[in-house]
Amino acid sequence: MRARLSALVLLLLLAGCSSGGTRDDGRITLRFQSLAWQQESVEATRELVAEWNATHPDVRVEYVQGSWDSVHDQLLTAFEGGEAPDVIHDASDDLADFAHGGYLADLTGLLPAGLKSDIPQRSWQTTTFGDGVYGVPFLQEPRVLVANATWLRKSGVRIPTPEMPWSWDEFRRITGRLSGPGKYGVAWPLKEPVSATLNLSLSAGGQLFHRGADGRVTVRFEAADQVVPRTIARQVGTDRSASPTTLGSGGSDTLPGFFGGRYAMVPLGFSYRQQIVQQAPEGFDWQVLPAPAGAAGLAQGVSPQTLSIAEDCPHKEEAAAFLGFLLRPENMVRLALGDWMLPTGTRALRDPALHTDRHGWATGTALAAHLRPAPAQTVRGYPEWKDKVATPALQEYYSGAIGLGALRERLEKDGNLVLARYQR
Repeated sequence: MRARLSALVLLLLLAGCSSGGTRDDGRITLRFQSLAWQQESVEATRELVAEWNATHPDVRVEYVQGSWDSVHDQLLTAFEGGEAPDVIHDASDDLADFAHGGYLADLTGLLPAGLKSDIPQRSWQTTTFGDGVYGVPFLQEPRVLVANATWLRKSGVRIPTPEMPWSWDEFRRITGRLSGPGKYGVAWPLKEPVSATLNLSLSAGGQLFHRGADGRVTVRFEAADQVVPRTIARQVGTDRSASPTTLGSGGSDTLPGFFGGRYAMVPLGFSYRQQIVQQAPEGFDWQVLPAPAGAAGLAQGVSPQTLSIAEDCPHKEEAAAFLGFLLRPENMVRLALGDWMLPTGTRALRDPALHTDRHGWATGTALAAHLRPAPAQTVRGYPEWKDKVATPALQEYYSGAIGLGALRERLEKDGNLVLARYQR
């Protein structure tokens, strides 16, 4: 009896597992794991899946809800167990190990020509590993300053624009000018400090990761890499213009203090505007400003959201056709509006809905041309380097526990030991 029960369980597991297959009636079913989480984004994604299914009766797409909080480990387990979704929503900085591990399909010859030509090459660089392309970058999110417009207006400070942004030095001076007893010019939410530090450092010419002629990557924390972290540390420890209590906070955690008049500005991802619209008290006047600029202007790194196809998917051409539908310019705009982010496609970026001053859309869209691949995009071992070396080192530096020299030693010496294991 136990043997028969075990066999039945095994059959049920096999029936429910892995990549899409073909039904007895000949219809193909593809499993699409989406990480959309905001209500508008989920609705837009589900609507597009329904529209595909209504017009493609022979290739049905099944919507599967995933989570950003656990996607890396969940996908790794699914890949190794042969149970991965056919179409995979992720972020470009999470793809390197999956691509090199053979878990993702090379999309080079699969995607519609119009989709390939519409997305700029700099965006494709975020999903290119070796000679293959392992994801379609479709949504991107610049970091911006969300400011208390009333506070800035009363202070008389110069309001930056994408055409005339603040420099990092000017930003530091202005946050000092905006500060006072119990109030801070800026609140840095740096619970996850690595991405913010590295991506904003591109504006100062920072690179941090350097690839040699042999293809090996090493960490060098040079002068340009130090501009942003040094500015933040001085705002917190020297100027007292940045709140020390928000360093361990996430972006959402700073909003009550922002609404309550404790902070004049908060550096946040562009999509946080949705939470601000939903949560801001009536009459609260806020605006979106570009992040400060450095020697490289407004350049900043991004890790676009991506759509990939599992290597084990038995219907790659049909999955690629679904991606072509999902990422048509008009559909990319719907997904971007639902996620309060920017599309990567050049035609989608021209949509009038993304150029309105309302909720800062125009400011964010003006930054699109300055977005570059995040420094760690193609670095194998980056997740471990980030978690074990960079995150604790930066947290200690920003809190004042260690100085710039110790931070450099940790990032370089300890960091290169970690990366070396992935480059043998």
